[in-house]
Amino acid sequence: MRAVLETRRKAAAAEVKQLEAELERVRAALAEAEEVHWCRVIGLEQYLEALAEEDVPADVVGEGSRRKPVGPRRAVPHRRQASEVEELSPHYQALMAAAADAGDDGLGARRAAVVLGWDSASASRVEGARARLKRLVERGWLVEKKAGRFTLPASEQDPGAGRPGGGS
Repeated sequence: MRAVLETRRKAAAAEVKQLEAELERVRAALAEAEEVHWCRVIGLEQYLEALAEEDVPADVVGEGSRRKPVGPRRAVPHRRQASEVEELSPHYQALMAAAADAGDDGLGARRAAVVLGWDSASASRVEGARARLKRLVERGWLVEKKAGRFTLPASEQDPGAGRPGGGS
């Protein structure tokens, strides 16, 4: 009886080892597929934004009223062409809120990845978050005073609050 039980234990241990190896292979394949997916998502966003910029005539660039509204894609309008944060996609709104919460310390890319619901241990996700933050800087929604730390422009940091030490 002992020999039968020992044989079964060894068979179960071998099966566990085989399944663990298969699980590791599947995890690696999943990570690779996610990396490819996010690279393509970012590439598509950049392509669509470039197309949107080409569609705007040079004499309309400074006028937000005659420009086409931002579509369902995640294109980021220039700050001077949008009046509200609500005109941004939900992901960019979440980044703006997180930057406001971060205050003068600024929002980092790793924290931004967490805000977006992404795995902050994944370098590709952190870089994707950093690309979105940089896009917000390019469009005037955020500033990067210190390398890698993104904050709201000084004019928007305390909306509704009086200027400290500045009188009325």
